[in-house]
Amino acid sequence: MLWSTSLPRLALLFVSLLDFCLADAVADLATKGRPNLDAQLASSTTCNKANLQVRKEWSALSATERKAYISAVHCLIASPSKLDATQYPGAKTRYDDFVVVHMKQTMSIHGTGSFLTWHRYFTWAYEQALRTECGYQGTQPYWDWGMWAADPETSPIFDGSDTSMSGNGEKIAHQGTFTAPAGNGGGCVLSGPFKNFTVNLGPVPGATQAQPAPPPNPRSDGFGYNPRCLRRDLSNQLTQRYTKTSDIVKLIQNAASVGPFQDRMQAGDGVHGAAHFTISGDPGSDFYVSPGDPAFWLLHSMIDRVWYIWQIQDLKTRMNQIAGGTSMFGGGRQQSLDDIVDLEVVGVNRKTYKIRDLTSVVDGPFCYVYE
Repeated sequence: MLWSTSLPRLALLFVSLLDFCLADAVADLATKGRPNLDAQLASSTTCNKANLQVRKEWSALSATERKAYISAVHCLIASPSKLDATQYPGAKTRYDDFVVVHMKQTMSIHGTGSFLTWHRYFTWAYEQALRTECGYQGTQPYWDWGMWAADPETSPIFDGSDTSMSGNGEKIAHQGTFTAPAGNGGGCVLSGPFKNFTVNLGPVPGATQAQPAPPPNPRSDGFGYNPRCLRRDLSNQLTQRYTKTSDIVKLIQNAASVGPFQDRMQAGDGVHGAAHFTISGDPGSDFYVSPGDPAFWLLHSMIDRVWYIWQIQDLKTRMNQIAGGTSMFGGGRQQSLDDIVDLEVVGVNRKTYKIRDLTSVVDGPFCYVYE
């Protein structure tokens, strides 16, 4: 009996120890490719070593740096929306503006040729709003899924401390979804800096997988005012299967072109979906409204980091690669590098860019690297 109950734990320990030995493998790939990026940086007309910004993993930030980031997010939450209140009555805050833009464009920015570039610009625009509108001096941190795959709940990101992005939701009786089994929470987030955070938008009918389901939005498009608590359902059930360091390394090393890379990343058992449904809850399990959880930005900074590391393994070949259509379900024409990315009210200075302008982190509007 002792053997049978201990075996799963021993297997889990073995996997954790194996991944611990690989803990620097993703960083090693970043180091390997860095000379390629430095060569491009040397020829950039907009970015140089003097103004280069460095994005870091949440755990690499000091307590003071984490609190500065959290304070800036609260500043966006406290700032009024810039959207038309008649068109978007649920957008009460500047933070909500980002949620609305993601909701409006969801069907053309997931499973499409613009997925990676659109979210790169979106995450950077959020970072710039924190800096220019709220006085933040740092950069957008990321959540290294592999580092905390064994137990994301005890990570510095989700441990519920005052230097975290808040903890799990209250443990309540609930069912799993077709994406993930029921986790250890399911209810309102009760600890950490975002325990009183209010979700104003969504859900979009048919999109949320949260159990129990959130109250329906008063509008069929999800833009009505629907205030409710932030809910999460964290566990290690997906991270242990799909977002270990070894999984990230395989994703980077096994794809020779961007099509297979982004398809694998966005597959049902890929790192993108697994990370989202590790957070789960409401609005985390609604792919339209998912930016409504403040942890979204650390997740997508990591998505960008993984793409960045994949790119710099062979930068000349991979920087301007594009694959996929313009509609989430495969309809429409093929995406082009000359297609426009428009973030509307959250775009930096309302500026639009061609996709080709967003493929390098040290050119176009960008000037940052990951460490």
